[in-house]
Amino acid sequence: MFTFRTFIVARKGFALRTFATGVPSSSKAFTIPVIDFSKFQQAKSSAEKKQTAEEIVTAFKESGFVYLSNHGIPRDTVQTAFHKSKEFFALPSEIKDTLAWEDPRSNRGYVKIGRERVTQSADPAEIAALKEKAPDYKETYEIGREYDSEWQNQWPRAYDAPLFKHTMLDFFQTCHNLHVDVMRSIALGLDLGESFFDDKIQDQCHNLRLLSYPPIKSSLLVNDGQARAGAHSDYGTLTLLFQDSVGGLEVQNPHTKTFIPATPVPDTIVVNVGDLLARWSNDVLRSTLHRVVSPQGKQINDAEKVTPQRQSIAFFCNPNFNAEVSCLPNCGSPAKYPPVNAGDYIIGRLAVTYD
Repeated sequence: MFTFRTFIVARKGFALRTFATGVPSSSKAFTIPVIDFSKFQQAKSSAEKKQTAEEIVTAFKESGFVYLSNHGIPRDTVQTAFHKSKEFFALPSEIKDTLAWEDPRSNRGYVKIGRERVTQSADPAEIAALKEKAPDYKETYEIGREYDSEWQNQWPRAYDAPLFKHTMLDFFQTCHNLHVDVMRSIALGLDLGESFFDDKIQDQCHNLRLLSYPPIKSSLLVNDGQARAGAHSDYGTLTLLFQDSVGGLEVQNPHTKTFIPATPVPDTIVVNVGDLLARWSNDVLRSTLHRVVSPQGKQINDAEKVTPQRQSIAFFCNPNFNAEVSCLPNCGSPAKYPPVNAGDYIIGRLAVTYD
């Protein structure tokens, strides 16, 4: 039997934000808290810092997701990154196609609509069939660390995209710095010592992904399995997600398997646990399935709606690629997973995602 329940976004000192959904009556409330991260970054006492760290770890244990408010990245910085991202995707296809993504070891460049199909499968044949049947309806542009000696970023010409490179490199560094602080909060919340992860994430082996979900007739997104981005978990340690106001992100309630809207909260960053951090923590921290679906379309005639354009920016955080990921202290025993090299794991997952 189903009954009316709510999905709750809780914020300390603010009214609860609730979103209705139909879930089994026996389900637990599914909560993504809004956490004031300034209480960690600018803590007035060690107790306040520890309390905030524990709030983050508790949320990552329960839902795998948090909204971070007062995170220290200025609104203007985020808006500039969105503006330059929009300018890039507005370039002609013949320019963007010269920057095409080529190699999972590089994971840099432009990915056109339909080339990627995110999924939990690791079977290349199954992924190919999914891409044929229901590819992700989005285009992306991938940026890695600029100083890599082996793999170079693929930048558009300056006169095609003025200040694009400068903006994105600055944003990459800004996101890395925040990621370090969040990892320090996790370490403190797990009683590992605040600096535990510092020498394991310093190489900045991350991926800054710009995403554009073009307008599309809503009827084209109703095929079986079709979505703007299919259900998946992320590969690395953390993801920092910057959303626009359109919405479409949904998170799976791990208790009921129901997908629930993660409605955009202004001036926050959605942060979620990736598969490597879940593995590192022996599944103490939860890597949760999520997807991007079509929001309510705009009626263009009696028979058809158009889903609006959506933009987002994701910063996929990874350990150093030479780091060994094995069960953390304080995360139980026996270990569920054998040790794995972080770089091999990430590259292996990427290799089967693209054609």
